[in-house]
Amino acid sequence: MSIVTIRNVEFFNNPARFLDPYHFRVTFECIAPLKDDLEWKLIYVSSPGNEELDQELDDCLVGPVPVGVNSFEFEGLAPDPSKIPTEDVLGVAALILTGSYRDQEFVRVGYYQNTEYDNEEMKAAPPDKIHFDKLVRDISTKLRVTRFQIKWDVVPQTQGLSAAGAAASAAVPSANDLDGDDSNGIIS
Repeated sequence: MSIVTIRNVEFFNNPARFLDPYHFRVTFECIAPLKDDLEWKLIYVSSPGNEELDQELDDCLVGPVPVGVNSFEFEGLAPDPSKIPTEDVLGVAALILTGSYRDQEFVRVGYYQNTEYDNEEMKAAPPDKIHFDKLVRDISTKLRVTRFQIKWDVVPQTQGLSAAGAAASAAVPSANDLDGDDSNGIIS
């Protein structure tokens, strides 16, 4: 059972210029008071076959976290162009938001990001040298959520027997069961 569940991720600047920071709001629910902060990270994956090229764009600690629905705004830097292989700049990359508690990752929300030139001429005939100032990114609203079982150090607060039974019996679905397809980023 997870003590923290993401309810929504809302991007404020999508689509945007490739070099613009990412700006979004994360809304989550917490069913027990946490002793420590939650850590959130934003990761850009340009080359799925080479984890060494992943870029952690930013991280933040959120806490203390009260019981109930909470939200925070997150701003992450754009990827460092010098760390992206030229052949991986255009097209699809991945953007991953992770949530951790006490160095244990409990959730990963992945998005596809498409990067292309902002004009038809350059789309049709991309120049040999990448012009990052002419690139735009578009983050897909189709997301993938993966939840992980971790050891929480708290006991959930329940308001009734039926709530306790529902919380205790909730299974952690696999990533294949969690493809989101909601245009506003609501995670179910």
